[in-house]
Amino acid sequence: MIKEQVILGIDPGTTIMGYGLLKVTGNKTEMLAMGVLYLKKYSNHYLKLQRIFARTLSLIDEFHPDHLAIEAPFFGKNVQSMLKLGRAQGVAMSAALYRDIPITEYAPLKIKMAITGSGSASK
Repeated sequence: MIKEQVILGIDPGTTIMGYGLLKVTGNKTEMLAMGVLYLKKYSNHYLKLQRIFARTLSLIDEFHPDHLAIEAPFFGKNVQSMLKLGRAQGVAMSAALYRDIPITEYAPLKIKMAITGSGSASK
């Protein structure tokens, strides 16, 4: 019997959070859903974090993923931006942990390489 696995991938952010859900069965991959959570309209940073948690949890409850794949923290030039990104990552990870879903972090360069073939590709 071929094992089926659902993976939730998240590109966290406090302005925009992207997500995608894949169903992997053997060598076959199927896109279940993808979308964007726009957070720019919220001026309160804590409300943005609450929205990230709530949306991640709703995706988990709807699709029942076996795994969360999330972009790992990276060091940027702006410490405040890095802190906000880390909080967004942590909140999304907390939602997965709340539902006992294992997490794997991937470096931004590895993600770009896997998708585009170039680690230096633009977003």
